[in-house]
Amino acid sequence: MDWYIMQIMLWLIASLVSFYFSLGNARVWTSISIGFFLVLFAEVLPSALPFLPGTDIPHVEAMGYIVGTIAILVMSHGFQEYYVFSRTLEFEGSKTFVYLGVLGVIAGSVAFLLINPAPTPTTLRIIRIVGLTNWVFLSLINIDLIRKIYLNIKDTPIGKGFVAFIVVFASIFLWKGSELYLEVYDLVNLADSYPFRYQLSVIVSNLGNLAASISVGATFLYLARAMR
Repeated sequence: MDWYIMQIMLWLIASLVSFYFSLGNARVWTSISIGFFLVLFAEVLPSALPFLPGTDIPHVEAMGYIVGTIAILVMSHGFQEYYVFSRTLEFEGSKTFVYLGVLGVIAGSVAFLLINPAPTPTTLRIIRIVGLTNWVFLSLINIDLIRKIYLNIKDTPIGKGFVAFIVVFASIFLWKGSELYLEVYDLVNLADSYPFRYQLSVIVSNLGNLAASISVGATFLYLARAMR
């Protein structure tokens, strides 16, 4: 099976599981699961299926990167909310507000792109680097935050689920960190000069992507079973 097809299938499963999980559980889980659901559309489809109509349009490519940044911001906000919940057992807002809020931010981003000049290759590269930087550093922050959540709930049935989330973000760190390294040093265009660094970064990125997709789906399935 083609590597990219396998990636898209695994992320399709992981994203659908996370979205379904958001529908059947408390408001405090909504931002976390919606963030992972957005990964399918923001990160995987444009790169894994380049033959889809419209994926070569600069605005579409830029929007893919922006939605990717929205995804990590939304799930990070969700873990912050869960940390407060684990300490106080209180949370605010409704699930509908989360869904509408995410859709509103995406719509605003589309409008911003449409009222500005078409993104050039340089602009797209900058947007991508900004997004990857958010993924890398927020993954590290989330690992520490999830560790704190685990200490508060380790004796509950879902405690091990947060250990699994640490694995998820460690995998994402390897995935996005390798892609950020490739972009910052422009190793795609310098692959002939630095073949080992380029190949190693690509391998780590692909393995991190694979581990992240599998661990996301497995984590939400475990949580769904533990919360019955």
